[in-house]
Amino acid sequence: MTQPHRRSRAGQSALRVSFEFFPPRTAEMEEALWQSVTRLAPLSPSFVSVTYGAGGSTRLRTHSTLARILSQTPLAPAAHLTCVAASRAEVDAVARAYGDLGVRHIVALRGDPPGGAGAPFEPHPDGYKTSTELVAGVRRLGDFEVTVSAYPEKHPESRSFDQDIDVLKAKIDAGATRAVTQFFFENDAYLRYLDRVRAKGIDIPIVPGIVPVQNFRQTASFAQKTGASVPRWLAARFEGLDDDPATRRLVAAAVAAEQVLDLVDRGVEDFHFYTMNKADLVYAICHMLGLRAPLAQEAA
Repeated sequence: MTQPHRRSRAGQSALRVSFEFFPPRTAEMEEALWQSVTRLAPLSPSFVSVTYGAGGSTRLRTHSTLARILSQTPLAPAAHLTCVAASRAEVDAVARAYGDLGVRHIVALRGDPPGGAGAPFEPHPDGYKTSTELVAGVRRLGDFEVTVSAYPEKHPESRSFDQDIDVLKAKIDAGATRAVTQFFFENDAYLRYLDRVRAKGIDIPIVPGIVPVQNFRQTASFAQKTGASVPRWLAARFEGLDDDPATRRLVAAAVAAEQVLDLVDRGVEDFHFYTMNKADLVYAICHMLGLRAPLAQEAA
């Protein structure tokens, strides 16, 4: 019997990836971060992004991480920026500092409130009220490329998919040129969302956000707060593995690989990986996508 053509088995060199990291809080976490950066950098990602929190120390760590990426790697970093707990003047100062550092790409997000994902958002009285306002503000400050978020299962605060996509369109009208999605596990949800978005005349890249499941319980808890569904089949894959980390890692690799290879077979060419500052699973998935480090670097 003739097998259907599968693009994922052709080693598609045209595929593009990007990686998200978070700034370290301790010396041990900094070491883990740089091991991940070093491991993934040879795969020549389109960009790497560094997350950003509301607290002053978090902002400083983000700035420091970006500076090190720029000075010690060939990577193009994107800096996250949020509206949370800061005035417009404070947010603008952070964006200008990114520009002075050499950053030319900002991921503009409303951000989670201090109470965490799922808590009600209360804008700063002198701050940007929405991510759309933030995008417009960033574009006024300089020649930044701006990436925004998108939600295949809609943002939990949106009343409907139509309203959710209208918000995305407003961010694009304000100057955004790319969207990266909240993570998801059902590829059909992403592809249905893409159909809805394209039907609204939105043609910017909508890059699927992929999270390799390092810890199922934590991922499921975060998914519940952010409106991402956790299908029963996924829970079943990890059932009984709480005390078996070795098998859990193998299952996590298989689940993530299955997801991205299916998306490749369905025509997707860009992927954004939420690395959680751990490189091995992401590196393995990228290898299966056909991405390779130059031989000299791989041998090193």
